[in-house]
Amino acid sequence: MSTVNRRWLGVLAAAVAAVGLVTPVASAAPAPRAACPERPGVLHCLTTYTPGAARAFGPAGWGADDLASAYALPASAGPDAVVAISIAFDAPNLEADLAAYRAEYGLPPCTTANGCFRKVNQQGAAAPLPSVNFGWALESTLDVSMVSAACPSCRILVVEGNSPGFADLAETVDTAVRLGAKVVSNSYGAREGGAALAYASHYRHPGVTVVASSGDSGFTAASYPAVLASTIAVGGTSLARDPDSPRGWAEWAWTYGGSGCSAYIAKPKWQQDTHCGKRTVADVSAAAEDLAIHFAEAGGWLPVSGTSASAPFVAGLIGRSGHAGVTQPAGLYANAGSFTDVTTGHNDPAGGGQKCGGDYLCVAGPGYDAPTGVGVPNGLAGF
Repeated sequence: MSTVNRRWLGVLAAAVAAVGLVTPVASAAPAPRAACPERPGVLHCLTTYTPGAARAFGPAGWGADDLASAYALPASAGPDAVVAISIAFDAPNLEADLAAYRAEYGLPPCTTANGCFRKVNQQGAAAPLPSVNFGWALESTLDVSMVSAACPSCRILVVEGNSPGFADLAETVDTAVRLGAKVVSNSYGAREGGAALAYASHYRHPGVTVVASSGDSGFTAASYPAVLASTIAVGGTSLARDPDSPRGWAEWAWTYGGSGCSAYIAKPKWQQDTHCGKRTVADVSAAAEDLAIHFAEAGGWLPVSGTSASAPFVAGLIGRSGHAGVTQPAGLYANAGSFTDVTTGHNDPAGGGQKCGGDYLCVAGPGYDAPTGVGVPNGLAGF
């Protein structure tokens, strides 16, 4: 290239830069964010989303029809059991977002008007409702959507606490039971310890099934209230379509799904695993990654992740099974053969399974393992 051409190319480059036509360096995509960041002394919801990922038209992520296929759900909708959501703060658009979700997947309307949907404060009154919080509203929307996907015929009761404090959320569970719920789902958690365990009795009600998320931090300290022996602890999995499988789906332990070995809760008689001398979390699992919900406050259809999805989904399945209130943790182990065993994956994001030395406490394998419990639903027989 001649000296003249080089000079003109340099002049052209300078001119382009001067008028701002240089191609900008692409900025990094937003990272997934916890809807409810952890704070000491309170519970936090267990949902992750990516800011700006919502779209106005059409779901993004696994929907109700995908879950029905993956878990071989029956065509019949089931009974109208009352499944309650224990949650903090108010979600003002909850009923409208639920309507959009159910319409998208051809599920029957669930509204205040037809008696299917009810939202109350922690004392059980329709008003006044607590203050609004974006992250917890996102959580509430995920919860009611997953109950709907699992049990289109179930009635949904949402009990909103004034705060994510241990006392307030404990009262929401008591209120849900008083108002007739036979299954109560709790999509939140905190590290087990004395302050949390002082409220353990509120998650133990005769004739009621209590379900809780196992956590979204991988293998770590056990999460409360999932760690309680009276609670069905639900871990998380990842799903993918697999046309070469008889099931049509592949499933493995979700990398961030919680598991742990309690430092406080005695080993229940129904748990037989040998490397944790006390209560092991989780008991059972279901999809926790890339679920589609409609959340108007974020802009429409939003993919979300978290064991906050798997817990209410399992709660809905228990309602649909006709055994709401009867199903308890021990029964899942007695019916382990009725679940689909998850044998691959781990929940040690940084170490690839080495945090527990490759043990079943953080690595999925044949039979019981802590990330996925006895397995994932295969129809309703396990409940």
